[in-house]
Amino acid sequence: MLCIHSLNEAAEVFKALSTSARIQIMELIYENNNLSMNDLANILGVTNSAITLHISKLESAGLVTVRTTSGKRGISKIILPVHDRIIIDMFNHAKENPLPCYEDSIGVGQFTNCEIHPTCGICTPKEIIGELDDPRVFSYPERFKAGILWLGYGSITYNLPNRLRAGQIPREIQISFEISSECPSYNNDYPSDIYFYINGILLGSWVSPGDFGDRKGLISPSWWPAPLNQYGLLKTLLINDKGTFIDGTHKIGDTTLSDLGIDYNSSIDLTFAVPKDTANCGGLTLFGEDFGDYSQNINMKIYYINRHASPEGDDANKEE
Repeated sequence: MLCIHSLNEAAEVFKALSTSARIQIMELIYENNNLSMNDLANILGVTNSAITLHISKLESAGLVTVRTTSGKRGISKIILPVHDRIIIDMFNHAKENPLPCYEDSIGVGQFTNCEIHPTCGICTPKEIIGELDDPRVFSYPERFKAGILWLGYGSITYNLPNRLRAGQIPREIQISFEISSECPSYNNDYPSDIYFYINGILLGSWVSPGDFGDRKGLISPSWWPAPLNQYGLLKTLLINDKGTFIDGTHKIGDTTLSDLGIDYNSSIDLTFAVPKDTANCGGLTLFGEDFGDYSQNINMKIYYINRHASPEGDDANKEE
């Protein structure tokens, strides 16, 4: 599956599929995975040079791949689709930033601390770890391979990598994740107040609208039971000198990056929490790269400037 996170990022795909001939080609190769360029030219009634041009456009967009095989009549080029699905996020949640950054992916099972209360569970892409609704399984070593976890209330904390070097000053942190509420079975209308902390400092809270199970997650394993959490929403937590935001536009708190006091020596502990006494105690579910709708773990970017950059360079990097 191809996940595209903005309309600009999708432009090449849109261009590649802008003609009916290329759409026909895609339909044909999904129906038959053994069609050559010659086969496609014959079916569509066009020249081989025209097919070559169309395939070049589709290949450049990452939609097809060409496999060369030997046949009775010489070399044959078989055209194969690359993705079974394409998801295009129409709104770019992760605001583009011109500064250099460090980027890391953290598995949902790589937490460093947790307080878990049922309903709860944790699973690898192959199996459920231990028994459902048993908080003890969150301490099992298999949890490092987890692709999904959920809890009724409580908290879970991740120690995020800090790759800053001496002289590098953080200007923005972006953390993206697929998340939902946690309801026994599922309920698409099941709000939950989810709070975010870094190093014990409250960033703000966001209300998850539900625990989604009306359809199967697009990338969830085939064995994953239908009554359990199927997919979530892709959200981006953003902290800079203006405050804390969800998806770049919705401000959830006044805590700034300066308030966190992060430098190259700092630990960065991110906590997701659902207090028992909050107004909407609807739990939380975190999806990793093998579950839900998005093939990603908890992704973090730290944008920074160099302390010894020229004043002109610093000014050029400031937001207008």
